[in-house]
Amino acid sequence: MRFTVDKDKIRLDVFLAEKLGVSRSNIKTVLEKDGAFVSGTKRTKSGFELRAGDEVEFSLPEPETLDVKAENIPLDIVYQDEWFAVINKPQGMVVHQASSYKKSDTLVNALLYNLDNLSGINGVIRPGIVHRLDKDTSGLIVVAKNDEAHKSLASQIEKKTARRIYYGLCDGNFKEDEGTVDAPIARSKKDRKKMAIDEAGRRAVTHYRVIERFGKYTLVRFELETGRTHQIRVHAASLHHPIVGDAVYGGSQELYKSGQLLHAKELVLTHPHTGERVTFECDLPDYFEEVLQKLRKQIR
Repeated sequence: MRFTVDKDKIRLDVFLAEKLGVSRSNIKTVLEKDGAFVSGTKRTKSGFELRAGDEVEFSLPEPETLDVKAENIPLDIVYQDEWFAVINKPQGMVVHQASSYKKSDTLVNALLYNLDNLSGINGVIRPGIVHRLDKDTSGLIVVAKNDEAHKSLASQIEKKTARRIYYGLCDGNFKEDEGTVDAPIARSKKDRKKMAIDEAGRRAVTHYRVIERFGKYTLVRFELETGRTHQIRVHAASLHHPIVGDAVYGGSQELYKSGQLLHAKELVLTHPHTGERVTFECDLPDYFEEVLQKLRKQIR
């Protein structure tokens, strides 16, 4: 594929992500391996600065043969058509295999059994996966059923036109009714399994609003502007109000011990084929509601 740059001072990965509708992380992986030619010179750095008039040649690799097996795992399919599906993922389910998690029982295993088609643009272990939810975060996740839909949906997330809204129960009583955390996130230098606020990290922005107060706890609505790994969990902890049950980032275990009480409640997208703006919502899981009911009784 060949593209002509139409403006100065744009990063190579940003330019290609916009043109192809693929995430910058995927572009970076391909650049590091195969590079791109900019006006005849091979470049492998994602941050290489392009100038107006540059000619960029770049190729996405062909999808490899799928080696993940379909498994008969029931799914709560909120919506599906020939372009995409929206799934209400249960807490405890891993989205896809990784080097640190090579077991079965992932969302991808279930998708391969339950859906008739999945996009192949994201590789052999992540077919259809446009964005992720942590293992112990429940709620809505969109899945692409063809490559055209995948590019559109990934572009919406990259350009922040998709809206992703979560409800989380946090420790402590928030001083403000609403606010924004704008703090960069990177892999923790002390523990590689964790993320941390780091000025050298990628920009991360989370908007929050208090929904209900329980004295020692607060139910909060979070809306992602960016989508970094563990973003809400890290930002909530940075406010000294970690998510209840989130032992990794300091959440209390008194009310709930089986993972964080964080739920992806609402998803707003532009349909990749019709252009219609569509909204999907799902209720809080029963175990989450039970905790809230217990707190409501205590403060009456």
